[in-house]
Amino acid sequence: MNAQKRHEIFARLQAENPHPTTELNWSTPFELLAAVLLSAQATDVGVNKATDKLFPVANTPQGIIDLGIDGLKSYIKTIGLFNTKAENLMKTCHLLINQHDGEVPQTRQALEALPGVGRKTANVILNTAFGQPTIAVDTHIFRVSNRTGIAKGKDVVEVEQKLLRHIPSAFKQDAHHWLILHGRYTCIARKPRCGSCIIEDLCDYKDKTELA
Repeated sequence: MNAQKRHEIFARLQAENPHPTTELNWSTPFELLAAVLLSAQATDVGVNKATDKLFPVANTPQGIIDLGIDGLKSYIKTIGLFNTKAENLMKTCHLLINQHDGEVPQTRQALEALPGVGRKTANVILNTAFGQPTIAVDTHIFRVSNRTGIAKGKDVVEVEQKLLRHIPSAFKQDAHHWLILHGRYTCIARKPRCGSCIIEDLCDYKDKTELA
């Protein structure tokens, strides 16, 4: 893997999908924050089914607080770990009102101080809601980065740092979404679909498959 290959990889991903975004449904930074908090160990489809009913009723910190914890749980009970997620989201809503005038903060430090928000979630919010060139390394991005050779690392922080160092600046804003989608639909965990992969010839993975 080298700089020329990395540039070509992201050029192809961009050509195939010029405007990638999250598959979570959201229209405000708070909706995105709530959706990401609910998405841990859950599918985006499952989260969307819940938030499509929740957000028309309550899509602000005060709106969630007004629902009450039991009311909130009634909307998200189909999502795994919903009890813990409801508690974290409710605590987050109180903090947003008490410390941030009801707005979602735009710094990593302030975001990571919110209950249930770690580095990955903070990066998603900073990138997707506020347009900052951050990369949230989830299992898909970790796998794709190591498998292709784009950015090899033993843990998510190392991979994140290498991605930020190696990805050409023109592609950094959208790299997060391209890599997630590539890992979700093409470079899947058990048997990657190398036969239909648009970057197969640029990838360092030695055990390529014919699967399309």
